[in-house]
Amino acid sequence: MSPFDLDAYLRERRALVDAALVRLLPGEDVPPPTVHRAMRYSVMAGGKRLRPILVIAGAEAVGAAPATVMPTACALELIHTYSLIHDDLPAMDDDDYRRGRLTNHKVFGDAIAILAGDALLTLAFKLVADNAALVPDARVICDVVAEIADAAGTGGMVAGQVVDIESEGKAVTPETLEYIHSHKTAALLRASLSVGVRLGGGDAAALAAISDAGQSLGVAFQIVDDILDVEGSLEALGKTAGSDARKQKATYPALHGVDASRREARRLIERAKSRLAVFGARSAPICALADFVVERKS
Repeated sequence: MSPFDLDAYLRERRALVDAALVRLLPGEDVPPPTVHRAMRYSVMAGGKRLRPILVIAGAEAVGAAPATVMPTACALELIHTYSLIHDDLPAMDDDDYRRGRLTNHKVFGDAIAILAGDALLTLAFKLVADNAALVPDARVICDVVAEIADAAGTGGMVAGQVVDIESEGKAVTPETLEYIHSHKTAALLRASLSVGVRLGGGDAAALAAISDAGQSLGVAFQIVDDILDVEGSLEALGKTAGSDARKQKATYPALHGVDASRREARRLIERAKSRLAVFGARSAPICALADFVVERKS
């Protein structure tokens, strides 16, 4: 069997997502134009589109087409982008660059950046609601909304961010570090795969397998992020490298060393791939994405 062509898959799915985002985001001339320009500035700055592609890949794993889940796929990208806008603010990580360009608040000011993030989060849930028209049973949207809200809020991403901020400059336990990574990053990546399976009509066994795989993939993704912050550059990452060390953040390399961190990321990826075996050949995109996560340089 020929190897899965991940580059072609990512290129094709990213093009679908980008086209949908252009269509679904308010135009820059729609009143009030400033906040809509700020929203589009950050969303359309590029990025891997990993979360929306995971939504699509989750749906495809149970035999559904990308179009079936596209509004929700875009919603996950909006939530991710809102979190980046807010993370970059002076009160949070105080970063100047994101995705190779000036951060939102550097261009539009703190107030508009905050409001642009708020607007993206709010629009995301409207897009999930709009997805009801594309699935056989609209009641599944209730479960999708609940899962995304939990993964994005104090059951997930926000919780991880709070503990991350509170841990700066402190000696943390491995358990605290695991909490930060599993909530701040893994929760939304896991939910991306899981809601794709939900919208695609997957059963309880499929949901359990994809959720486990997504959790392992998500933690591995953050471990690699930590490693790249040590070894990367502004040119490769599109953001300032070395910021974790400057802010004395809790990271895998700081606690366990780079080599042990690499081994743990690979162990988690192999665990994720073993859980994906239940989907057979349809899991090929997710398995290839898992390998990409641990081997990426940016």
